[in-house]
Amino acid sequence: MTSYKAFRIHRDNAQHSAGIEELELQAPDEGELLIRVKYSSINYKDALAGTGKAQILRHYPLTGGIDACGEVTESNDRRFKPGDSVIVTGYELSATADGGYAEYLRVPADWAIPLPDGLTAAQSMALGTAGFTAALALYRMEINGQKPDMGPILITGATGGVGCFAVNIFDGEGFEVNAVTGKADQHGYLEHLGAQEVLGREKVTTYHHALERGHWGGAVDNVGGEMLSSITRKIRPWGNIAAIGLAGGHELNTTVMPFILRGVSLLGINSAGCPYEIREEIWQRLATDLKPRHLDDIVTQTVTLEQLPEVFDQMLEGQIMGRTVVSL
Repeated sequence: MTSYKAFRIHRDNAQHSAGIEELELQAPDEGELLIRVKYSSINYKDALAGTGKAQILRHYPLTGGIDACGEVTESNDRRFKPGDSVIVTGYELSATADGGYAEYLRVPADWAIPLPDGLTAAQSMALGTAGFTAALALYRMEINGQKPDMGPILITGATGGVGCFAVNIFDGEGFEVNAVTGKADQHGYLEHLGAQEVLGREKVTTYHHALERGHWGGAVDNVGGEMLSSITRKIRPWGNIAAIGLAGGHELNTTVMPFILRGVSLLGINSAGCPYEIREEIWQRLATDLKPRHLDDIVTQTVTLEQLPEVFDQMLEGQIMGRTVVSL
């Protein structure tokens, strides 16, 4: 095989274009792997990059997709051999380096995590960056002292990819989960995943004072903006907020009161830049104690490269629930 299919993203003279192209297959350089991709997934960041709605890519053209799982076909690193199954998520995929929306992917071996026992290739991409990010939030909150007896965990954007996994993972670890969604018809779905209570957005965003009554022991926020501003005021003493997303805005308007009077911690969750050792540990946990019990229910569809543009638009319009896997 001398060529392969890839979903390429271009930007010329401020004009965005994207679609499937045939690329020439190149051998890996020293310290690199060539991977035959089996599955990828779709994250909010992928949809922004694929539609040109945000400047995610730092140079063009590039292949989209921040997740990939497949089989090593060529290795220039002694840690891996042809036939090994590996996961690649985050790092510089679909930012400065070609991503997973391709039949083949060439990456530094330092970016590849061996597929752990307990996960299939398809399951790893059902999890992908979304599941990894939810588990990373729990990991950082636990290290900073979060315990179930501190009170309920509030999870915003709960029907999105990260939100669904967070609901399921935190419930599985013994936390009471309060899920937030603007989709009234999805309350039953979130309760099935593990939410003990489902709240509308308006129940969370309203505030009147620098400090409100402490409602929650901690929070996983996928929204940002006014949602996060309100949450900071309502966390109980010594609770943690894991800040993940900015679908509701990138600005944060709050005061120092929750931090200096209640000891609340605001933890930034950067899955793309997570150190390798932590990344490997979290993937091992996602294959064992943190493996979502309702993984099949969280994956709502599997699509092809040709269907990506349609799904990108649906995701940005808030029409996608759960996770979408891309089959190569």
